[in-house]
Amino acid sequence: MSAASETLTKTAPERDQNLWRKLQEDVSCVKARDPAARYTLEILLTYPGVHAVIGYRIANFFWTHQMKFLGRFLSWLTRLFTNVDIHPGATIGRRFFIDHGACVVIGETAIIGDDVTLYHGVTLGGTSWSPGKRHPTLESGVLVGAGAKILGPITVGNGARVGANSVVMKDVPPGMTVIGIPGKVVNTLRSRHRIDGRIDLEHHLMPDPVGEALEALIDRIQFLEVRQHHLQQELAALKPASKEQP
Repeated sequence: MSAASETLTKTAPERDQNLWRKLQEDVSCVKARDPAARYTLEILLTYPGVHAVIGYRIANFFWTHQMKFLGRFLSWLTRLFTNVDIHPGATIGRRFFIDHGACVVIGETAIIGDDVTLYHGVTLGGTSWSPGKRHPTLESGVLVGAGAKILGPITVGNGARVGANSVVMKDVPPGMTVIGIPGKVVNTLRSRHRIDGRIDLEHHLMPDPVGEALEALIDRIQFLEVRQHHLQQELAALKPASKEQP
């Protein structure tokens, strides 16, 4: 049974209880992903990313209960206070966290799995006027760096990582890291996304394929320069001998 059909078959008290459980998980997961988080009251009062997710959960509740204007109005109000724009029609799983919540945009047909983390400036946008699926799908455990843009009805696989300021317009296989404009997969082996229940924050270990390519070119140029120098010396040694011959 799909998540959408499962939601429709639940009774109203079950849906209400499920909403409350999701809100609790959204708040409690922050401590495992932000080293600066200290206690629950501080998270509830001072984290705009958490406020945005709470606003989305309630707006989505209205949206899925055919109170679409209330959903859109609450979504607009949440954006006004948090600078995070999440369409109430988006589908977002459990334990969703927006760190440094600012300038995040999530489109109407976006689908986000469980345990996903977005940093500030992330856009999950569309690339067409098609009335169908036009926004990305992020599977469970995905981490998206600051300023990244993921566009179109593509899929970012389980546990994948998107580097800061990348522009991704093609599917990303599970467990891969993608960086650059346009985004390119740069590694095939990734350690676990979560280490002892905490998120992997080692952003400084992002690979640099352009830098590696330039290093290889520089090494090759140096090798060719040394080779050319040796050939010039050999030619210079042969010239006097050729002049002495009658």
